[in-house]
Amino acid sequence: MPLDFRRFNGPEDSVSYKIYTKDYLKTYDEQLKDLYDENGKRKDGRELNEARSMCMFCMFARTDMVSQAKGSAYVELRKTKVVCSVFDPREIPHQNEFRQLGQLYCEVKFAPFSCPRKRRPYVPDVEEKALSVALRQALEPAVCRHFFPNYQIDVLIYILEHDGSCLAAAINAAGLALANAAVPMFDIITSCSVAVIGNKMFIDPTEIEEHIAKNSTEVNHGIITMSVLSQLKQISDFTQIGSMDVECVTKVMEVLLKECEIIVPNIQRVLVVDVVKNFELKKHLEAETKKREEILKKKMDEWRSLLNGQ
Repeated sequence: MPLDFRRFNGPEDSVSYKIYTKDYLKTYDEQLKDLYDENGKRKDGRELNEARSMCMFCMFARTDMVSQAKGSAYVELRKTKVVCSVFDPREIPHQNEFRQLGQLYCEVKFAPFSCPRKRRPYVPDVEEKALSVALRQALEPAVCRHFFPNYQIDVLIYILEHDGSCLAAAINAAGLALANAAVPMFDIITSCSVAVIGNKMFIDPTEIEEHIAKNSTEVNHGIITMSVLSQLKQISDFTQIGSMDVECVTKVMEVLLKECEIIVPNIQRVLVVDVVKNFELKKHLEAETKKREEILKKKMDEWRSLLNGQ
């Protein structure tokens, strides 16, 4: 595998110091006990059924983050930080036949320092490719692709820090960025994740909760991420990792539907702030234009008077 020579990669046969720490040597039962205390509170102070998007100071989102992109967004859920860039439609490369529906090109990339367990390589790995496919499948039902036939829109996700629910955060950021880029959409897309460990559900899980849910030996264990078009009452994408019975999956879907509806007002608030800011900017530019036109008029009148006097 090629190395990234722009950074110090370290020797290939090196071993991480984390394997000698007490947290790494803990058994599965000890790690599970550390997830929540006697009162049912998680390490970050949340309840098991409380998402980070419900806390006013836990979720931060804004648009117009990348100046070179047509639309961009930044979503922060405590230690999960995602940046999304959307670029102008362009012709699909190496396409000979006409396509009635436009295409979305989605790419998810982790920063080398984003993950707590291992340093991400410069070359895209299997997880990044899987997240890119899941992101495209979630966004395609939400975008009016029939408005730009034979063209594609590039949606690029860069995960600055990963502390769980990175796919849900990427989908929420992509929906914001598409709206900021004025891409026609059927509805606002929102997404949320749930980690299942036995009979307990961790809404909006952290990285350690996802890790334990994947490696659990319980009958029901795994992670479910669902994307919803709330106004249309449609599910655009459903991703499951792990093993669960039908009753467990049904309960998780009901919980995720409610959580996705809760996120909608937060997304709408960010979009309204963006529209108001653009209107204020437009008024400011119009006022500046009028001032400059008045100055130019005065100069023209002076020049005309001088020419008539000659």
